[in-house]
Amino acid sequence: MGRFEKDYYLIRKKFFKLFGNAFHIYDADNNLLFYSKQKAFKLKEDIRLYESEEMKEELLYIQARQVIDFSAAYDVIDSKKGEKVGALRRRGFKSIFKDEWIIMDGFDNEIGVIKEDNIFLALIRRFLTNLIPQTYSVFLGDREIAYFKQNFNPFILKLTLDFSMDPEKKFDRRLGIAAGILLTAIEGRQD
Repeated sequence: MGRFEKDYYLIRKKFFKLFGNAFHIYDADNNLLFYSKQKAFKLKEDIRLYESEEMKEELLYIQARQVIDFSAAYDVIDSKKGEKVGALRRRGFKSIFKDEWIIMDGFDNEIGVIKEDNIFLALIRRFLTNLIPQTYSVFLGDREIAYFKQNFNPFILKLTLDFSMDPEKKFDRRLGIAAGILLTAIEGRQD
């Protein structure tokens, strides 16, 4: 089974990184599958996904379309093929109270949505404490096909990606992993 065909992934944000962010992505057996690096001091978000920490082979890149935009869109590009896998766009003002992202295909057609678990818990997280882990449901059309769950750890941000509700693999795992990285990098800054 290939790296982008698994049902479970764990994204772990590197604990201490002086500039930018780094993420390790593991499979269910705790094997390191990918290494991701978010470049520091960029006006537009620029996140790269590599095969390993040596960063010899770039697999994907995620790049914001605009400089700073509350409802920014992020293109996900397959580095090897040079083709757009899809895009993810944050629902601006709606995401103030409850995170929500639109999933788009390679032609910017809306195909799904990623939603934070519920408004009550989202408000508690934003205004009272960040000790309640976030959970996101991923929908293609009206069918839930995955969920992302933040693991409680006050020091190291971890996000479990579970695609087991999508055994036919209708949701491109490259786009799903990119979404997980964005949620960890972008939404993780709210804390």
